[in-house]
Amino acid sequence: MDGVAQVIVGYTGGKMPDPTYQNIMDATEAVLIEFDPTVISYETILKEWSKQHYPFNKSSGQYRSAIFVKNAEEQETAQRVVAELAESKGLKIYTDTEEAGAFYRAEEYHQNFLNKQSSSRAFKIY
Repeated sequence: MDGVAQVIVGYTGGKMPDPTYQNIMDATEAVLIEFDPTVISYETILKEWSKQHYPFNKSSGQYRSAIFVKNAEEQETAQRVVAELAESKGLKIYTDTEEAGAFYRAEEYHQNFLNKQSSSRAFKIY
């Protein structure tokens, strides 16, 4: 996607430091998206998220739906996009919007995971 510098898989949202997949504790699996806001907007990234994510089932722990924001502007945008998604689908959305905290990079085998799978090689995931 133009304007996206990199996407890193990892863990965030917990109080315990240094989570891993085998010892995730109270963290949530997440992706950190580094992007150039002069090329692509935060809102555009969230709208793409809303096309690829299914936040209609309530879950907790590492698989919960959450958007981690850095400031009030991002919080407002995230809440608006989530509300628009709920309205367009007519379904309740189970997505938390929280202040971003420490982010821990996941193990290397999680990075670019779908492109590493032999059955998925026909698809390029960004």
